[in-house]
Amino acid sequence: MTETRIDRRALLKGSAGIAAAAAAGIAAPARAGAPMMGVARPTHYRFSLGAFEVTTLLDGAVQVPGPHPIFGQNVTQEDVAALAAETFLPADRMEIPFTVTLVNTGAELVLFDTGNGDIGRRPAAGLLRARLAEAGYTPEQVDVVALTHFHPDHIGGMTEDGARAFPNARYVIPAQEYDFWAHEDRLFDAATADNAQLVQQKVVPVAETARMIAPGDAVVSGVEALRAWGHTPGHTVYHVESEGQRLVLMGDTCNHYVMSMQKPEWHVRFDMDKEMAVAARKEVLGMVAADRIPLVGYHMPPPAAGFVEAMDGGFRYVPASYQLNL
Repeated sequence: MTETRIDRRALLKGSAGIAAAAAAGIAAPARAGAPMMGVARPTHYRFSLGAFEVTTLLDGAVQVPGPHPIFGQNVTQEDVAALAAETFLPADRMEIPFTVTLVNTGAELVLFDTGNGDIGRRPAAGLLRARLAEAGYTPEQVDVVALTHFHPDHIGGMTEDGARAFPNARYVIPAQEYDFWAHEDRLFDAATADNAQLVQQKVVPVAETARMIAPGDAVVSGVEALRAWGHTPGHTVYHVESEGQRLVLMGDTCNHYVMSMQKPEWHVRFDMDKEMAVAARKEVLGMVAADRIPLVGYHMPPPAAGFVEAMDGGFRYVPASYQLNL
């Protein structure tokens, strides 16, 4: 092989020539600047869990004012701003992502929640069907839809243009959540009326054929429902296990990877029963931290998979790097 050497004197001579040409006003060949492409982020992430495959799907994200007073309703704005500064976050602006999870057991394809759908569609959210296609699936392939709770960003995608978005799927629904939201009294309470009307539109039509579950029940083999009430009256998380490998799908137990984890006792606007939600956060996070179980959180930063460690009376979120790829 011929050895290539860089002659320092020749290199300096060439550089001097370029500088002289520039000084003499000799124009370099014109090149158009590359266009700005806008913000981009991964839209799905897939990893193995024993014999299962897990795919997280980014339904979208919105930017809103915050984190206070959405987070830390029982503390001061200064307290929240201080934590934001400590963790490299702005104190006046935040992002809320929405991540739906798909678990392929090899026998069934199980979708957990359905995203914003047509009721929350906007340029940056309500994109689940497109994300499914990008990940290689069709809505017709979904065998089971399991819901964590009935807030709009979780049930909005159950229908599209009035028809079932996942036409071949059977539904698994937390009974406690259904009993609360489907009760006719919710339609006449100003605090619940809007969401109750959405439940009538999206959830009630599938209830007759849905399977109502309680904490401890199995969704499919390897997937168990766990109680995490407080965010809503029947908010449910799911424990997934295959070949000894475990994962917790924590839904909205935590709505922010810093504010709700490092300060689980801080009240969150979206939690219906604030103190019960605090207890659920501490219980679920304590379990995954103690057992070193990976988790997926609906509102965690994409791809929404990571770990939790206990710290200073709270918890620290550790985003997954390559652990789940091995």
